[in-house]
Amino acid sequence: MTTERRFDAVLFDLLTALLDSQTLWDAVAGSEAEGRSWRAAYLRRTYETGAYRPYEALVAEAAAEVGLAPALAGRLAASYGELQPWPEVREVLGALRGDGVRLGIVTNCSEKLGATAVKCVGIPFDVLVTAERAGHYKPDPRPYRMALAELELTADRCLFVAGSAFDLFGTSKVGLATYWHNRLGMLPPPNAPAALEHHTSLHPLLRLLSHPSAGQ
Repeated sequence: MTTERRFDAVLFDLLTALLDSQTLWDAVAGSEAEGRSWRAAYLRRTYETGAYRPYEALVAEAAAEVGLAPALAGRLAASYGELQPWPEVREVLGALRGDGVRLGIVTNCSEKLGATAVKCVGIPFDVLVTAERAGHYKPDPRPYRMALAELELTADRCLFVAGSAFDLFGTSKVGLATYWHNRLGMLPPPNAPAALEHHTSLHPLLRLLSHPSAGQ
C-alpha cells in the first residue's frame, strides 16, 4: 500500500502548542493558581481585541484584572528566552520536516517576543506570523491567511495545531482543519467549533499527516 501526505504543511500555535509557556506565567505570577488566572485573562483579552495593540500592554492589563502587579508583564517578556518546548516537540517536528512537510508558526505576540520564543523550539520554520506583523490577534482570520499566503498553499492542504481552543474560532472561518493539542486540559469556550482531533500530545500528528492513497 502506498501512502500520500494528507497535508503539505502544518501551522502551529507557538506559546501553548509547542512551548510550555504556562510554567513561565506561573513562576512570574508566584503560583500556579495566579499564573493560570492571569493567563486566562490575557487569552480573553486577545480574543476580544482584534486589531493589534502592544502585546505587553495586554499582558499588563490582564495582570491588573486579576490583582497582580502590571509590572509583571515586563518580567514575563524578559524571561521568554527561558521557554521550554514540550518533550516530544523536537522529535515530532523533526520527523515532519524530514518527511518534507513544511512548518510554520502563527502566534499572538510581538515580533520581538515571537523571534525570541521560536528559537526555544530548536527547529527551523518556513513561516513565522506574529499578531504584530499581521496587524490583528488570532482568532481574527488575517494571521492565518497571511501564513497560508506566504506558504503559497490553500487551506485544504494545511493543518493547524492549536494550543488553545480559541484558535478554533479563527481556523474554522479560514477552512483550516485543526488539531487541538490540549496539553493543559483546558475546557473549550462555549460554542467553540469542533477540532479535527483533540489530544494531550503531539505524537498523533505523525499518523494524521499520512493516509492511504485512494484505490490502493
